[in-house]
Amino acid sequence: MNAPTDTHSVTLDPQQWTFAAGEDESLFQAARRAGIRLPTICRNGTCRTCFSRMESGSVRYLVEWPGLSAQEKQEGFILPCVAVATSPIVMVNPHAEKTADAAG
Repeated sequence: MNAPTDTHSVTLDPQQWTFAAGEDESLFQAARRAGIRLPTICRNGTCRTCFSRMESGSVRYLVEWPGLSAQEKQEGFILPCVAVATSPIVMVNPHAEKTADAAG
C-alpha cells in the first residue's frame, strides 16, 4: 500500500519512530502501513487498548464519541485506532513495536 498524498508526520515516542499519516486513515492504519504495530483489539474506539498520549498536534475521530472521557481528551489522550491526524503529531505509546517486515 502506498502512502496517501495528503499526509502529516507522526512521531512516536519514546521510540523516536516517524511515519506519514494520511487524512483519510487512522493513526493505527498509518502506523501499520509503516511497519509499526500499535496495541489494539477492537479497532472501533471502545476497548482502549491503543490508549496513547498526544504531546502535540490535532486529530479528528472516525466515530462520534470514542471511548475517552472529556477530561482524558482535554489532557491529550487519544485512541489511534479511530483518530485521524489533522496536523503533524507527536504521540507517546511505549508498547508500540516494529513488525518483522519493517525496515530499520
